[in-house]
Amino acid sequence: MRIHTAITTAVVLALSLAIGGAGTAASATASSDAHPSTAHGGLRSRSASGYPRRPYMPPGVARSVDASGSFGLARPGEVDWAAIRTDAARAAPADNRSRRPIVLYSPGLQTSRTLGTSTAVELASLGYVVVTVDHTYETPAVEFPNGRIERQQQMSGVEGLKKAVDTRVRDTRFVLDQLAVLRDGRNPDAEGRSLPEGLGTALDLDRIGMYGHSGGGATAAEAMRVDRRIDAGINMDGTLQYSGSEFLPVAREGLDRPFMLMGKSSQTHLNKPSWQSFWDHSTGWRLDLSLERGSHFSYTDAQTFVPALDERLDIPAQTREQYIGTVDPERSTTAQRAYITAFFDQHLRGRPRHLLDGPSPSYPEMSFVR
Repeated sequence: MRIHTAITTAVVLALSLAIGGAGTAASATASSDAHPSTAHGGLRSRSASGYPRRPYMPPGVARSVDASGSFGLARPGEVDWAAIRTDAARAAPADNRSRRPIVLYSPGLQTSRTLGTSTAVELASLGYVVVTVDHTYETPAVEFPNGRIERQQQMSGVEGLKKAVDTRVRDTRFVLDQLAVLRDGRNPDAEGRSLPEGLGTALDLDRIGMYGHSGGGATAAEAMRVDRRIDAGINMDGTLQYSGSEFLPVAREGLDRPFMLMGKSSQTHLNKPSWQSFWDHSTGWRLDLSLERGSHFSYTDAQTFVPALDERLDIPAQTREQYIGTVDPERSTTAQRAYITAFFDQHLRGRPRHLLDGPSPSYPEMSFVR
């Protein structure tokens, strides 16, 4: 039996880029490393009619995920990840009637950007240009637009983690550089493929935000520390320490620009030392939210696909709870989207959102940590 489920959001343009020099992508790490990068972009389309819907995973990544047991949720051959279709249309013309704020997404350590698809597409449908980044050689499988697949390389220990965070920050800054190339009317795609009409003129590089899950949240914070092009950021349940005694620089120094922490009851600035240090040293606007009865992967698409797979495969209750807790999946997703959108609306678009002022009866799943 091959199972596929649905991840649905509003229709937007979707495209993939291999960014770098001719033939191969340029390094986003040190000049001695060959480190091609991929970025997936989404923004509102003028018209998606007649354009194919984007698959949830490209075929090579889907095969890799299936063969490895679908995140520990199924046996090989049971889930057809490539058959899932998002509501993102491939290569449709961009809605460039005005320049739009940009939001970058970084996934968890050794995790594909795919798991952030639904929130990315939701933000794109609301008028943001969303760029999701795969961190090549760290993610189990990264598929480039020409079908080439790069596999994960071994990483271990504190030094390996430091190198991963440093590489992720370099990836982020490299992607920002290439977005400037695109805005200026040039094509950053390494293979020189034509890009959707109006894409470059839709970009507003004076309004940039970043969010990420787990290690991606730490990446957002650390990238903000070293690159002032990023105006606002969100960390979704990512620790800010390399080890029990060594914090990331951003946790020691804090930030002077808006930042939102989104965790769970066991990870807030009141009970996690690295978050507390970041909180105490930050001088910019800040907020700490806790998803009650949630778990670490509640902040990913697992909140949607784990229940869907559970209906067909009868996933053990303990496994389900480890992934997404016991919070109601639909309400969790709705609450997360509301607060993420409110945060970027307020800090990138200058639209005050009272939702950020205090607890809301509309979203009791989210607690404000004072």
